[in-house]
Parts: sequence; C-alpha cells; structure tokens
Amino acid sequence: MKISILQKNFKRGLSLVGNITSKNINLPILNNILIKAEKGMISLISTNLEIGITHAIRGKIEKEGGFTVDAKILTNYISLLPNDKVEIEGKDNRILVECGKYKTKINGQPADDFPLIPNVDKSVFYTIKSAEEFKNALSQVIFATSTNESRLELSGVLFAFNREKLIFAATDSYRLAEKKISIKSNSKTEEDKKIIVPARTVQEIVRILSNAGEDDILDEEKEIKCFISDSQVLFKFGSTELVSRLIEGQFPDYTQIIPKSFKTQALLSRQELVRATKTSSIFSRSDVNDINLDLPKEKGKVVISSSSDYIGENLVEVEAMVKGSDNALVLNYRYLLDGLNNIKSESVKMEVLDNNTACLLKPEDDPDYLYIIMPIKR
Repeated sequence: MKISILQKNFKRGLSLVGNITSKNINLPILNNILIKAEKGMISLISTNLEIGITHAIRGKIEKEGGFTVDAKILTNYISLLPNDKVEIEGKDNRILVECGKYKTKINGQPADDFPLIPNVDKSVFYTIKSAEEFKNALSQVIFATSTNESRLELSGVLFAFNREKLIFAATDSYRLAEKKISIKSNSKTEEDKKIIVPARTVQEIVRILSNAGEDDILDEEKEIKCFISDSQVLFKFGSTELVSRLIEGQFPDYTQIIPKSFKTQALLSRQELVRATKTSSIFSRSDVNDINLDLPKEKGKVVISSSSDYIGENLVEVEAMVKGSDNALVLNYRYLLDGLNNIKSESVKMEVLDNNTACLLKPEDDPDYLYIIMPIKR
C-alpha cells in the first residue's frame, strides 16, 4: 500500500472513525484503524464488533493494499503534522509516514487480521432529507434511555419507520421522550418497521454529525440513508457509513402511558421554569430529588417549591396561563430539567391529569415532540 492524503482530510477522517476503538486484551487489533486503498478509494475503517464505521477520503493511490495501526497513536501523530501532503506506505509490518520534514515509522498489523464489517442489504432504504434534523431529533430522545442492562430493550432508541414518518422514542420507565420527523421510503410496500438501536450507536451518530465537515461528510442534499436487515442497521451519510447491531426484544407499547386527557394545562416560559426548578433543586431531598409543582386554577402562576429538614425550604412563583382545575404533583427535578433542556421553544405546555398520572410536556410550537414524566407518589 502506498498513498498520499492531505493532512487536514486525514486528521478529520481519523477523528470520525477512531472514537469507537478501545483497549481489548482478547483482540488487540480492535485498538487499530484499518487504512484501505482499493478500487480508486482510500477508506478508514474501525470497529468494536458492535459498531463499524467506514469513512472515505480523497487522496492519491500509488499502490493498492491495506494496513492496520493503533488508532490513538496514529491520530495523535497526524494531528501534530503541518497542513501538507501526508505520504503513507505499508511495509514490513509497519507504516512509513512522511509529511514535509516529518518522518516516522509506526508498527501495526496486516489488514487480513482485521474483523470484517457486516454487509447490510441496500435494496430497501429510508431517506432522511436533513442530517441536521436527524441529529437534533436523536439528541432530543437519547437522554431518556435506560442505563440498567437488566432490560436491554430500554437501553436503546426505538426507530419506528413508515413510508412518510420516522418516530424516535426512548424511555427508562420513569420518563419518556418521543420525536417525529419526515422521511421517504423507496419501498413500494406499506409494511412498517420497528428497530431498537443501541444508545452507544445513537451517541456515535450524533457525535459524527456534530463534528463533521460539510466538505467531506455529506453530499449536497445532506441526506442520510438508512438500510435495515434482520440484526443490523446501516446509516450512510455522504462519505461515511456506520453499521451497528440491533437490540433484540420488544420495545414496550409506550403509547398506552401517554395521557389522552388532562384536567389542567399551563403555558409558561421554558427558561423561567428551568430557573425555578434549579433553585428549588437546591432544597430538595438528595435521595429523592423531589420538587412540588402546584397549578392553582386561573391564578396566572405555577408554584414550584421544595423543602429539606437539613437545608431549608424554597418557593418560586412563575407566571403562567393556567386552564382547568386546581392541580398539584411531585416530580424528580433531574427528569424535569432533562426534558426542558431538550425543548427548543421559548414557551412550554404542561398538561396534568392528577398526581398519579404522567405529566406531559410539549413545546408550544412543535407538535412532533413530547416528553412525559411519571410523578413521585406522595
């Protein structure tokens, strides 16, 4: 293998694929990135056996081939080189790297030892028109996934596809976030698909889309294509492909816990509610994280309060448009802040049935997002 690449393109490519590599005593080659040059294309490939990332880079190929090298060492070294042409040659179980006055040799392993990235059937796919919308939607639900591995189906994000909509949902059984975006399917069938994508995969997609440069990651239309097989999912955005295993199991029918009616509705400033929640959190009980929300009928305010035997007590009144009957409930302030921080509108709607039923939060201007929190029983 003998290739040449611009340092800035090489550096960016390494940052995109190198994040999933990790120290693996049983399979040390998983610490490595595979540099592959064939069929006129230079690719950087990494995998941890659950996620595989392939990123294509522009460059010149003098001799085809492949070689693997430690991801951290290569990334650290390339990032320090001047913004110039980098020449790389695989030779005698090491790569020779030259860039201007810089020359080095890095030990590695042959490409034949690198695990294969699974192939996913690309005949049927869904198209997400906006990478930015896709990234933002994932960010609005990922935080609600469960970190408890006893219920694996809750440790990922539900992707529910139909021909025109993609619904994301995540829950840890105490709160739930749902977001809908528009998509397009190339399939002529009306069959809906539901898959559970691991939270680590979703985090990696968000990271890549957040750090990517538009010149080499996305095409002009900034589309993302999603291909699904029985046990794998492939996301393709521009010159990058990410393939991941899927979580087996049945995601709970969460629609049953979304309140269908309410007795009290409040419309108030999101930022003021965040501020009031944070001040009350200081006086909440550390083992419960509880704060009280009182919604007095048509008094133009929501009252947030908390008390602790060891610290003291706090009460804040936030101006609001309150409709319906008097109501009150106790919420975990951490869960409330998580939801408020992922609502983008200036005003937020709060809908409450009673103190035993999930509290519903919605942006005032986005009907495609909702967040619900189960109250703390008094």
